[in-house]
Amino acid sequence: QLQLVESGGGLVQPGGSLRLSCAASIATLDYYAIGWFRQAPGKEREGVAAFTSSSSTNYAAFVKGRFTISRDNAKNTVYLQMNGLEPDDTAVYYCNAKYLLNFPYREVWGQGTLVTVSS
Repeated sequence: QLQLVESGGGLVQPGGSLRLSCAASIATLDYYAIGWFRQAPGKEREGVAAFTSSSSTNYAAFVKGRFTISRDNAKNTVYLQMNGLEPDDTAVYYCNAKYLLNFPYREVWGQGTLVTVSS
């Protein structure tokens, strides 16, 4: 019954910042692996950032230290803080969750939020 809703996208100038939110429809995200993906026009969807554990994170090389994934367990929300945005960051950003308690792992995607980086 998990549903994910992304928000926080919009138009920003190069060098600007945005914070994306991924709100979960359930009371807890225990046993879920959470990550952010993006898809630019004409390109394949690619991973951006993810939690590898409760205290560890993983980032794509193109992030270059500019993004930070975090979560607020009380709000059941995952965030992606994006600083130093570049035009190549323009894409629809998606939140992804995998339920790890049972195999095969069930995967849920949000509807996406559009980030446009342009002057």
